[in-house]
Amino acid sequence: MFAVVRTGGKQYRVAAGDKIVVEKIEGEAGASVTLGDVLLAGEGADLKSVDGLTVAAEIVAQAKGEKVIVFKKRRRHNYRRRNGHRQNHTILKIVSVG
Repeated sequence: MFAVVRTGGKQYRVAAGDKIVVEKIEGEAGASVTLGDVLLAGEGADLKSVDGLTVAAEIVAQAKGEKVIVFKKRRRHNYRRRNGHRQNHTILKIVSVG
């Protein structure tokens, strides 16, 4: 069975046993999390009702993403700014759907 869940402003298609990387969710590694915002669920080509459906997940790790360099420049004004950013992520392992 699969489900489409929304977390952190993005949508993910998940099934039991999948590992996904989402925006940071509070919690320690090993803690269980319930994703309640289920948009779609089904098995194969059949769609199921999502009323009261939740997705159970376990936090595998808290991590940081790749560094993104932000560089600003205004020509002929001797203006240069270099800034880096690393986004916080949470790695989830989907335990069950439903």
